[in-house]
Amino acid sequence: MLRRTVVGLVAVLALAACSADRGADEPLTGAELAADLGCLACHTDVDSSVAPTWNGIWGTQVELEDGTTVLVDEEYVRRSIEEPNADIVAGYNASMPVVPMSEEEKSALVEYIESLG
Repeated sequence: MLRRTVVGLVAVLALAACSADRGADEPLTGAELAADLGCLACHTDVDSSVAPTWNGIWGTQVELEDGTTVLVDEEYVRRSIEEPNADIVAGYNASMPVVPMSEEEKSALVEYIESLG
């Protein structure tokens, strides 16, 4: 019990330290948004049964549920953020929620996914 409390306290302090380093008007990075919005619960470091990984997907062709293929680029990723159930990757049938984001947040998330290759 004490160990769990200490681990929890360390996590809270780490988050507070990160927040203290950022100005009140400074936006979250794409990586921070992905974690904060819960994206990483399904889009893990490896393909899962729930959602494809973002690692190494940028610039590749993926097959969609309807049998067509699409290039994973800014246009596709942005559409996936704005209309998450419009173009589902083949083999995944989970319904992704619509998450309200500003244009700046969408751009940061797109840039983060691109950075993962």
